Amino acid sequence: MSLRTLSVLLAGATLMGGLPAHAQTYPGRDGGGGANASGQGAGQGDGEEAVGERRGGRRLAVEPYIEASQILTAQLSPGNDVVTYTQLAAGLDASLNGRRSAGTVSLRYERNFGWGDAADSDTITGVARGSLEVVPRTVTLEAGALAARTSIDGSGANVFTGQNNADFTTQTYSVYAGPRVQTRVDDVEVTGQYLIGYTKVESPDVITANGDPVDVFDESVSQQAQARAGFAPGTYLPVGVGVGAGYYREDVDTLDQRVIDANVRADVTVPITPVLAVVGGVGYEDVEVSSRDAVRDANGNPILGPGGRLVTDEGSPRTIAFEATGLIWDVGVLWRPSRRTSLQAGYGRRYDSDTFYGSFSFSPNPDTNLSIGAFDGIRGFGGRLTNSLSALPTDFDVVRDPITGAVVGCVNAVTGGSCLDGLLGSIRSSVFRSRGVAGNYSRRVGRYTAAISAGYEQREFIGAPGTVLAAANGVMDENYYVSGTVGGEIGRRGTFTVATYANWFEGGFGANDLFGLGSSASYSHAFTQSLSGRAAVALNYLDSDFTTEDLKTASALVGLRYGF
Repeated sequence: MSLRTLSVLLAGATLMGGLPAHAQTYPGRDGGGGANASGQGAGQGDGEEAVGERRGGRRLAVEPYIEASQILTAQLSPGNDVVTYTQLAAGLDASLNGRRSAGTVSLRYERNFGWGDAADSDTITGVARGSLEVVPRTVTLEAGALAARTSIDGSGANVFTGQNNADFTTQTYSVYAGPRVQTRVDDVEVTGQYLIGYTKVESPDVITANGDPVDVFDESVSQQAQARAGFAPGTYLPVGVGVGAGYYREDVDTLDQRVIDANVRADVTVPITPVLAVVGGVGYEDVEVSSRDAVRDANGNPILGPGGRLVTDEGSPRTIAFEATGLIWDVGVLWRPSRRTSLQAGYGRRYDSDTFYGSFSFSPNPDTNLSIGAFDGIRGFGGRLTNSLSALPTDFDVVRDPITGAVVGCVNAVTGGSCLDGLLGSIRSSVFRSRGVAGNYSRRVGRYTAAISAGYEQREFIGAPGTVLAAANGVMDENYYVSGTVGGEIGRRGTFTVATYANWFEGGFGANDLFGLGSSASYSHAFTQSLSGRAAVALNYLDSDFTTEDLKTASALVGLRYGF
């Protein structure tokens, strides 16, 4: 195996293991398509208000920049090859915090020129999230987008930052937008939202260690709508009461897969003490996952199209892969002793099985945060991604790999949360049920900030009987990850960041396990107000069933950056 391939597998392997976890708000327990039993949010609005206050009313900050860097990657095992690249990049970092609008954008284009046998490549990466009050305090328009370059191995695990190699590289794009409504009629709070998202993955042919093709996700459109009306305890009744409805639909291009989830429910909040309440809800839900079969040859084998993807047989009947219709319910507790501490946890029945949900946030001061969240929902790859984008705050800091420049997380300045919580871990086209937990702790002391994150996600794939996806039905991928970062200022002109990650991916499709471990350090020194120099080093290790030997590389970068 060439160093060009090894450098992809090892250079900055952080998209799955190196991401700090984000404590998301999960209306309806899975982030969309349902009503919140407690009738209250998870405090995200409080966090955004604190950000605006701490920034002292700063409204707009825009920094376009250009960079020139030299990168060296050395193979430590197996072999001892060395390759180098010249990297030219241009980007834009911007943030807006106004009375009626807020948002953050980080966009970067880079061109890598390979020396010798090293391949040329170009990349667009970035994250954006914004909101605009169309009608003050009533109607808000929200939007977000992600562009990420990653690499995948033969397990279908989308776990590595793509660096200068076309054979394993995949580009993922996702965008969503929609209105959110919040108003009051007397003492009744009325909320509603509609979001539509689109996700596209550009990928080459991917094969397993046995030479079999991997069914890679292509594109999907997801839509979700929800509405709720309710009143708090002590208004009309001693208890709080709410009614709501939700609808979710995702259309996956591969085999015309479709997810439909519609539900109605009523919920009640029973105060026990001024800071503790019992919450519960009951309702009716209709869930259906279906697909068509693939086009097959004379021997009954599925035919593959561009990128190794399955070709849909449009004339085949739509087949039900999963359905659940009937009563849903949950019961739990809500504890909110202060504006900066909140706990919600519960148990219920959904999808004809047990379900657990919960979230915990603790921010004793603006510089310290602990957040934990549990989730459960049926989605495709695109719906899972756009749902996490919509859960982002409008004010965050983008974390990029110091060598590759790839987006590896978005850290909110106050809450310490991240954009992505391992959701890029599997790129297979099959719809899945996603269950897991993610947590993050961050602390700022003077000029230094430290954070540690950990998470677990299980994806159980759903495939219709009699179709090519039937083999995937019930198969589970599991992903465990942990990461830590420390950064801050050195003197008046220097800044540094040190990051370490570990990741375990257990693939359900045969021998497809992997373990990744790595660390990086970067330093930036400002020569003038606009010109700065930067240097970075990284060590990465990968033990994958897709390769016969463990992979180890060391990378280094030196460069200049000019900000306008």
